[in-house]
Amino acid sequence: MALYQLILAYDGTDFSGFQRQGNARTVQGTLESVLRELGWSEGAILFAGRTDAGVHASGQVVTFTLDWQHSSANLVSALNARLPSDVSVLKVEKAKAEFHPRYDASSRTYRYSIYHSAVRHPLCDRYAWRLWPELDVNRLQEITTIFHGRHDFSAFGRAMKPGNSTVREVKTSRWFMEGQYLLYEVEANAFLYHMVRRLVYCQVQAARGRISLEELVEGLETGRKVHPGLAPSCGLALVNVAYDGSRRGEVEKDENLD
Repeated sequence: MALYQLILAYDGTDFSGFQRQGNARTVQGTLESVLRELGWSEGAILFAGRTDAGVHASGQVVTFTLDWQHSSANLVSALNARLPSDVSVLKVEKAKAEFHPRYDASSRTYRYSIYHSAVRHPLCDRYAWRLWPELDVNRLQEITTIFHGRHDFSAFGRAMKPGNSTVREVKTSRWFMEGQYLLYEVEANAFLYHMVRRLVYCQVQAARGRISLEELVEGLETGRKVHPGLAPSCGLALVNVAYDGSRRGEVEKDENLD
């Protein structure tokens, strides 16, 4: 019997989020069903965090205990042979018995994808937010610097439990072009519910002149809500969860990934 840690990728379009919920199709429920075919008998897998309906991932981290008599490579093959086409195990390795994928994480990184087009493009719409006219990338790069550092992000998300801290530390917040896509990358020690989609939406509105930079700064300083709205879930993906071995217990136990 050993504790296994895997990196999971999924297309969130046809899932009702990551976490198991009733009879809805979820990533957790799908993976657990497959694990049971391999002799897994725990009540639930552990994972780095919950992602919303429609949100994708290429770096979700999951752990489970399994009596597996073959190699980790064979476990990858056995899981992927049984998983549906919109979920894939990218990597499996054995973990230390005390490892926890959520509470031991030192940071999470998300990317949000936008494409500019006057008409919708079916091959892009599944994974990106279509916007037109084009946004000023230089303006977005100027705006996003205000989110670096440790702030109270209550104007841009909420804690899962009333009274819990809404202070988060953002390590990276940047916009850049990659091929036809405009990407927003944000890394933080943890995220509030809907925080990334709120940050994207508010920055887009600021780049269009509908919100001032002063309003965004005021939101960080006072917690006052700024221009209600969310970027669509289709553009968001969890791309990495990092571990430095020193963060156990620092992230709130109700932390919810966007």
